[in-house]
Amino acid sequence: MAIFNFLPLPSFLLAAYLLITMLNLGFGLDTQLFNIELLSKKAWSLNVSDVLIIFGILLLYIEIFKATRTSVASIIDHMLSLIVFVAFIILFLVLPQAGTSTFLILTVIAMIDVVAGFTITISSARRDIDMH
Repeated sequence: MAIFNFLPLPSFLLAAYLLITMLNLGFGLDTQLFNIELLSKKAWSLNVSDVLIIFGILLLYIEIFKATRTSVASIIDHMLSLIVFVAFIILFLVLPQAGTSTFLILTVIAMIDVVAGFTITISSARRDIDMH
């Protein structure tokens, strides 16, 4: 469980996306998981790409919560988050399978993780210093 203190959760998004798009798993990003008819009679469907985005938003919430810690582990987590974000950017620019709107949204989630992580940690550290 201690590995989650250091490992940025968006790295799981990156791995899941690459597994889905690079390996022939029998399904892809556009695979429809289910279809529901709403009360408005409109059909709504959920795709694998939608699930990745939802999962990314949930992981972002956890990452923001993790950023409230002021410890050596949080500094390492922020540095690794920055590396994961750079990996997202590079893959978006050079890998054809990553040139999708879904991957761009996941890249933005990774960016928010980095910016929010540093901002929250600095604010928390400043508050800790002011109290002493």
